[in-house]
Amino acid sequence: MSDDSSLMWVEKYRPKLLTEMVDQKDIVERLSAMVKKPYEMPHLLFTGPPGSGKTTVATCLARQLLGDYWRDFTLELNASDERRIEDVRQRIKVFARHTDRRAEVPFRLIILDEADSMTSDAQTALRRIMEEYSRTTRFILTANYSTGIIEPIQSRCAVFRFTRLPDAEVVSYLEEICRKEGVKCSREAIEMIYELSDGDLRRAMNQLQATASVGDVTEANVKRVFGVSKRASVKEMVQLAIRGEFKRARELLTELMRVYGMPEADILKYMYQDLNEIKGIDHAKAARVIADYDFRLLQGAHADIQLSALLSELSALNE
Repeated sequence: MSDDSSLMWVEKYRPKLLTEMVDQKDIVERLSAMVKKPYEMPHLLFTGPPGSGKTTVATCLARQLLGDYWRDFTLELNASDERRIEDVRQRIKVFARHTDRRAEVPFRLIILDEADSMTSDAQTALRRIMEEYSRTTRFILTANYSTGIIEPIQSRCAVFRFTRLPDAEVVSYLEEICRKEGVKCSREAIEMIYELSDGDLRRAMNQLQATASVGDVTEANVKRVFGVSKRASVKEMVQLAIRGEFKRARELLTELMRVYGMPEADILKYMYQDLNEIKGIDHAKAARVIADYDFRLLQGAHADIQLSALLSELSALNE
């Protein structure tokens, strides 16, 4: 591995220019045209799955629009930490109302990640700020789901829809990182990382670095780092619930979450992906139940309680 091993690869290899982005060619082309006429640029809304490049594109755009002053004239916030109306008004409004300008800087820029996690009231307050300071400030909002953004904000933004990155592009990119870092890798292992990351490039890069930290990037080491064997445990947990062994199923759920640190999103994902392989259950009804609990978790419900209730409902679907 390279000597600069203390750096996270996701930061070390983060693109600085739009032309360095992995895929999203149509979006890059449209935004590059905006860079040439900055004063005509509207507020922007980037939507799409995690790890598809939304935030990276936003920072690339900031660099190209604001030049050497981009850090001074850019405010980056994660809206999942800024949900209250007070936070919107205090942090964003204070930054937006500053009027100090440089001739070469067209406006101040506010990048608001995960804007779809904001409450409707907070978004309404944000919409007023966007209107009030549109002469001096531009907003770039990112969201996994456009449906989580109120219509009055959507109508004030140019919307760019990011797609899941194609496997060929991601695999080639990860292989190139291995080459630069002096890490041996197999194509099969890189492809496994892509599949397990669901096309999330940020997650794939983190897992690539984690795998490289234990040795060569091989399928065996990928499985070791990802805990692939734990996917089988999710399937076993569902089968226990279906057989009416709720207590054992819940014990396995607790082990997956607290001992192995498996995110609730991954547990639901594996449940859904392996659903057709599970016998003794109405698959259509089970899919609806999983979707319902996925929605509840996205709304911020308690993960342990909701997943336990999900196992209980699956038990009731036993044919």
